Amino acid sequence: MKEIIRLDNIKRNFIVGEETVHALRGVSFTINEGEFVTIVGTSGSGKSTLLNILGCLDTPTSGEYYLDGVSVRTMGKNARATLRNRKIGFVFQNYNLLPKTTAIENVELPLMYNPAYNAAQRKEKAIQSLVAVGLGDRLLHKSNQMSGGQMQRVAIARALVNDPAVILADEATGNLDTRTSFEILVLFQKLHAEGKTIIFVTHNPEIPQYTSRNITLRDGHITADVLNPHILSAAEALAKLPVNED
Repeated sequence: MKEIIRLDNIKRNFIVGEETVHALRGVSFTINEGEFVTIVGTSGSGKSTLLNILGCLDTPTSGEYYLDGVSVRTMGKNARATLRNRKIGFVFQNYNLLPKTTAIENVELPLMYNPAYNAAQRKEKAIQSLVAVGLGDRLLHKSNQMSGGQMQRVAIARALVNDPAVILADEATGNLDTRTSFEILVLFQKLHAEGKTIIFVTHNPEIPQYTSRNITLRDGHITADVLNPHILSAAEALAKLPVNED
């Protein structure tokens, strides 16, 4: 098994006024290639702080973070930004798409910083990525012409386009109705079946039933880290939902 992520005793403190807030209090775990991991916790558990560290958007106060074998903590800002762009595909709750921009243009964005691709290759890669998430017929649609579920698919296509080491999803079904949430979960399960490494950060207690491993965070500590021996099928759950649910 190839190790994609390793956290060794990660601590993150914030100074608020005269107090020190201990957001993460010594978090350690390893994630191997091809795992589909949920990180669950209520608000205030340290989930967002952990997400920012995993996403190379923030650095720990102490401890080591290795992403695909590279130590992140000692990196400068620019090196970290490059690592983030090449190694991590982000999917956010509010999609973070550019308005009035086509699906293709949105998905091309991460490749703009990758000198290995010229304009024609960027476009071709973006189209492949959109077809992979089932949006081959929406390539030229703009964000304001799409439903929430379609926008989230564009966001997932954008996360995939750079062939990242890991897909990091932050409450990726949080803004979607039940039916659309399951459609997106079906897509994530498909990507997992194809060998993608996925970390899904959520406060939704149902989602861990559909992933291969579940890490629970509370007050900056990991309180549970369990494998899921009976992964439920999102496709089966979707098939059982009433069609007219809005």
